[in-house]
Amino acid sequence: MIKLKGIAASAGIAIGKAYCVGKEEFNIAKRKISYDEITVEIYKLEEALIETRKELTNLQKKISEELGFSHAKIFDAHLLVLEDRVLIEDIIQQIKNKRVNVEYAFNQSIKKYTDTLFKLNDDYLKERIVDIEDVARRVLRKLLKQDITSLKDLKEKVIIVAHDLVPSQTASLPKENILGIVTDVGGRTSHTAIIAKALGIPAVVGLEVATQHIKSGDKIIVDGLEGLVLAGRIEKVLNEYQEKLQVYAKEIKIIFIPKTLKTVTLDKKEVVASANIELPEELSLAQEYGAEGIGLYRTEYIFLGRKDLPTEDEQYKAYLNVAKKIKPYSVIVRTIDIGGDKFLSQPQVPTEMSPFLGWRAIRFCLARPDIFKIQLRAILRAASEGNIKIMFPMISGLEELREAKKILEECKKELKKENKDFNEDISVGTMIEVPSAALIADALAKESDFFSIGTNDLIQYSLAVDRANEKVAYLYEPAHPAVLRLIKNVIDIAHENNIWVGMCGEMAGEPLFAFLLLGLGLDEFSMPPPRIPKIKQLIRSVTFEEAKKISELVVKFSTAKEVERFLQEQLQRILKDNFQTLILG
Repeated sequence: MIKLKGIAASAGIAIGKAYCVGKEEFNIAKRKISYDEITVEIYKLEEALIETRKELTNLQKKISEELGFSHAKIFDAHLLVLEDRVLIEDIIQQIKNKRVNVEYAFNQSIKKYTDTLFKLNDDYLKERIVDIEDVARRVLRKLLKQDITSLKDLKEKVIIVAHDLVPSQTASLPKENILGIVTDVGGRTSHTAIIAKALGIPAVVGLEVATQHIKSGDKIIVDGLEGLVLAGRIEKVLNEYQEKLQVYAKEIKIIFIPKTLKTVTLDKKEVVASANIELPEELSLAQEYGAEGIGLYRTEYIFLGRKDLPTEDEQYKAYLNVAKKIKPYSVIVRTIDIGGDKFLSQPQVPTEMSPFLGWRAIRFCLARPDIFKIQLRAILRAASEGNIKIMFPMISGLEELREAKKILEECKKELKKENKDFNEDISVGTMIEVPSAALIADALAKESDFFSIGTNDLIQYSLAVDRANEKVAYLYEPAHPAVLRLIKNVIDIAHENNIWVGMCGEMAGEPLFAFLLLGLGLDEFSMPPPRIPKIKQLIRSVTFEEAKKISELVVKFSTAKEVERFLQEQLQRILKDNFQTLILG
């Protein structure tokens, strides 16, 4: 039996057949053509490009209908490749000058294109290679008359095994036929992990060598609780894991409390359990799991993978749609957080050596008020009809917050002059995800209506750990004393200034840390929808006073291991029989 250890990205257990998603190997022979065949080969190219464009457009339309507009826009980047005149002319020139068949010419041009991008040693450009290769495979299938097997066409329940899944693949996953997801790369906050959690699919990522050991048809076990994947001779542990799967299913039913129940402790301390969303289908999931609002609405997916920018009306409708569906609860709309691992395909947005530390989020918005103002106007208009709050990401200093608020005021004046309805008194929040912001929380609190702590980046920046890099994943420690002290400082200062504090990072949805955060005084816990029932049940099973006493002790500890060990001991004492279900399950 082969036991592979990775990162538990989405809780649950899956047992089933592997379905490996990889790159097909095309057998492309070089063939000399006559002068008379040149026109025929160019015609074949044009036909293949037209058919591929039609195929992608139909797929885009289908995904827009089933998963929503923002997910479908991912394919705009693919369509742009098909319209790249430099690439197309290079292929045609090869056919004409070298007298070679179209398949060979096309393949050589694509290889030259991707090799050049790869040699530039830029992580963003390397990610774009994936899009180019995806489109190239589609065109080659047309040229070679080979059929495509889409993930959407899966007729049986399988576990997806891949080196990585690009957003366009996760967008088209047929949830009903996907038992689990296994990838070689990625971390807890990678795109694949976020989507798997949002859809409630067990996933283990960062396995490095899964695709080397597993082939399609193999029966495998995915343990999304322990971060394990078992392959090969699994018969000896099959019964054990089938029992584990049944126990987990029962535990999920136990913690699936009625969604109308409030998130309140035994001694009547009330907090809010809300949802993080980025895709339209997550709204129904959020409601199903009992979300008391949307604590983070990621808006950048309206912008990504398209050749044009979304209009004000387009954005207004998207934000209002979310607000109407989650009524009477509120929606916190985070302004565009482009950069890091999310990029516009616009030519005016440069690539960078260190994108997570570069021109992103509020920095991008302040530098491009033309784009920023359109979004702010759309949010203000939608807020006149829905319960919407606005939040600025990656604020590192007071000047940035003031500049963002100044532009917001300009938008209000413009809308007033145009006689358009908008919310004059919209709540404005600051996202605390940069250590400098946590350290000057006292200054920021005086000019904010609320704080939302983004622990994914706060931990990354505080501990100098790339959160998507599986090689340093062991250093990504939410319980690190430095992180806990920053969080405590932010919460204490916010309350001293009479504003509330939420958290929209992964930490808010981890039961062990949720208890700690409750004790530190966190007011709102925002997380992927499937995690809400467990966090609600946990908070309803403890007292705030006890959580407070334990948290005050914990923040004085010296290591993350000490923190986690002590929390587990205390929760085992408090929860007794429910400890396994609520904390370890």
